[in-house]
Amino acid sequence: MNQQLTKILILGAGGREHALAWKLKQSKHPHALFVAPGNAGTAAVATNVPIDVTDFLQIKHFCVENEIDMVVVGPELPLVEGITDFFHHDTMLQKIAVIGPTQKGAMLEGSKAFAKAFMQRHHIPTAAYLAVKANQIDEGLRFLDTLKSPFVLKADGLASGKGVVILDTLDEAKAELQAMLEGKFGKASDVVVIEEFLQGIELSVFVLTDGKNYQLLPSAKDYKRIGVGDTGPNTGGMGAVSPVVFADKLFFDKVKEQIILPTIQGLIDEHIDYKGFIFLGLMNVAGNPFVIEYNVRLGDPETECILPRIKSDFFDVLQACADGRLDQIQVETDERVAVTVMLVSEGYPGEYRKGRLIEGLNQVSDCAVFHAGTSFDIATEKVKTAGGRVIAVTALDSSLEMARATAFLNAERIAFQGRYFRTDIGADLLNYKPV
Repeated sequence: MNQQLTKILILGAGGREHALAWKLKQSKHPHALFVAPGNAGTAAVATNVPIDVTDFLQIKHFCVENEIDMVVVGPELPLVEGITDFFHHDTMLQKIAVIGPTQKGAMLEGSKAFAKAFMQRHHIPTAAYLAVKANQIDEGLRFLDTLKSPFVLKADGLASGKGVVILDTLDEAKAELQAMLEGKFGKASDVVVIEEFLQGIELSVFVLTDGKNYQLLPSAKDYKRIGVGDTGPNTGGMGAVSPVVFADKLFFDKVKEQIILPTIQGLIDEHIDYKGFIFLGLMNVAGNPFVIEYNVRLGDPETECILPRIKSDFFDVLQACADGRLDQIQVETDERVAVTVMLVSEGYPGEYRKGRLIEGLNQVSDCAVFHAGTSFDIATEKVKTAGGRVIAVTALDSSLEMARATAFLNAERIAFQGRYFRTDIGADLLNYKPV
């Protein structure tokens, strides 16, 4: 590869985007990094650009004026809205590599009904389901009658991680189905997917594909509930652990044969242009993998947990994806365990205050700190909170016990009014015994 300067734009403002910028900053290739819009953390490793991720015209102007070579799309919304197609169809942008699928590929996340039908067409193991609209509610109610408790209802469209409801009684499920179809989640629940509940243990598997070939990235287990012991409402993610002790080689062989290869072949068969990440939300059911959901980007906070374990030059990996030669590289992984703890604002995932000063960031050691919801206070020249999830602290160590100890020690060193974090991230895996 020539040694000319490569200019990379990362779209997004969270912990995932800070982790991507942090990782790409380590590349041996000369590069310039920009993040739009970014946060106080990305500002330390890249140049922040005040552009919204869905303002495609402003993104175009920036890319043209700054001769951007590669765009890495962090969140799902611009993908679902068609940013990759926008670049492909614009003569001034066509030569820019975009890491992210086209709008049709993004439907795997943008529509749960589309994703379930895709899995059904390509014989990919997933829970039994029925997708219904408001005029099909009687059919939906009858389908609920055939299922066992608990009952799973999913808004078809993007609902900021809040569109999945799990209910214990049939009456609750029927009432919730009515509420969702009447607009509880806005347009996102115009269609509702009713699913059979799968009993097992969840994990997140990450794949990077160039549309033909793929590389498996480190897997992780994330912790969605706000409270210790997996209690309370769902959040965007309170922490993660990588690797996953309950997924062995036999399990991953099944994942590759039954899920990854049929997914990529399905994309090829349906003429879907897909260069980017596929996040497989899986359930390990008695040693067999089932797909709960597809995401078309890296997860958060899993990104903050898995990227520190990738030893390869990540720019080389992304460039191979853009060039369609992922079969010619190997992604080298650190064998150590990573533990990520998310520090959140008081009240999250409900109402919370912003603008609280963050202290202790310079006290952290032996950890990577990724900013999820932060901004820079110009008056005080200090970092302040700007979101529900504020800071992710990731520790790498030779054992889960040691990585947990280091992550929690450093999480305690970072302080802001109302700071909260779960103290049990990874605890369930310390003495994990296969069933």
